[in-house]
Amino acid sequence: MANFIFRVFLTLVLSYLCNRVNGNANFKDVEEKLKQLNKPAVKTIQSEDGDIIDCVDIYKQPAFDHPALKNHVIQMKPSFDLKDEKLSSKNEPAELAVFQTWQRSGSCPEGTVPIRRIRREDLLRAKSVQQFGRKPHEAVLNSSTTIEHRDGQLPSINTTAVALPIIVNRSAATLVTLGYNYIGAKGIFNIWNPNVEAQDEYTTAQIWLKAGPGDNFESIESGWTVNPQLYGDKRTRLFVHWTKDSYKTTGCFDMTCSGFVQTSSQHVLGGSIGPVSTEFGKQYYLRVGIYMDPNTANWWLKIGKDIPVGYWPASTLMFYLNHSSTMVEWGGQVYSSNVKKKPHTKTGMGSGKFATGLKGNACSILNIAIVDFSTQLKYPQWVGTWADEQYCYTALNYHEGYGKLPIFYFGGPGQNYNCP
Repeated sequence: MANFIFRVFLTLVLSYLCNRVNGNANFKDVEEKLKQLNKPAVKTIQSEDGDIIDCVDIYKQPAFDHPALKNHVIQMKPSFDLKDEKLSSKNEPAELAVFQTWQRSGSCPEGTVPIRRIRREDLLRAKSVQQFGRKPHEAVLNSSTTIEHRDGQLPSINTTAVALPIIVNRSAATLVTLGYNYIGAKGIFNIWNPNVEAQDEYTTAQIWLKAGPGDNFESIESGWTVNPQLYGDKRTRLFVHWTKDSYKTTGCFDMTCSGFVQTSSQHVLGGSIGPVSTEFGKQYYLRVGIYMDPNTANWWLKIGKDIPVGYWPASTLMFYLNHSSTMVEWGGQVYSSNVKKKPHTKTGMGSGKFATGLKGNACSILNIAIVDFSTQLKYPQWVGTWADEQYCYTALNYHEGYGKLPIFYFGGPGQNYNCP
């Protein structure tokens, strides 16, 4: 009798566990989500870093699940050519020969795009199936409240103070420009592999192009990240992201929802990149550019030596960004429930060292530029630096000398003696 009762109890427990994932989803939802995300592969590549890369027919990629793209014809390359972009490459660091790990294991055939396969364990790590691949909503504590540095100063652009809202669970250190209409931005990002303390935290080094009201903005973004909850490890990875409503209900990382059309067979969104820089050793860089095609209003992502990776289609995007961006930010962000409180997270930003460490120690962004409707790359006329928690993460726009463009340094270790 006791054995029978135990077997019944065990069956009930197993039945419960088999229908729950993190208390938020059942296995049926997980399987349906996997079918939605992973498209039929023409070829599969097993990467040495553990990723599985599916070479998917370019017209069967996740973007085409979006109803607005039902009859969409892919724009295979941008219709514009920024001559200044090719000229500026002469002054760029030599260590731009960054590769993605999967490339050592194979390549995708023509007419396909490489997509990182989402596995069951990836979904099981998420807080819910619905939240998988998304940044948490940028909740503002009080829309009328502004953050001040501990010395009481607000960031300023062209001597004008800029009030920024208090954002829950995020800490940023950025270079900001606003006040004009921007149709592109670029920067050369120093690549590092900072510490991420907890699985549900992440750190980024990226570009944001934003437009719209502060509590409901639109944003397209790209750079590198360490995000163990999303990717299952602490490798440095290439990413893209977008949102139409401050991350409330729209947008996602990479190809985890329909919103980005990939055209390149050479890059995997979410794929690990390397080599990474070492302290006072060799430095490695990744060039990231995001530009609006004036003929289609599609926003193109270019990586490395002017290689188009794909675009955010105008038809699925936004209201404000269909015309231009009104704010551009370069820098880093840490997401954690333990920022702006004690004890602070030990998740690092950039190299994990403060901006004052400069070259070889701090993370840097070189050759920063914007594009306006003159369609020329140029350094922003007005910029300002901002750090949410200047004793945890810092920002410094450093002028090396006359006639040279400033280099933006940012980052920090998080918790330290002055950031308990």
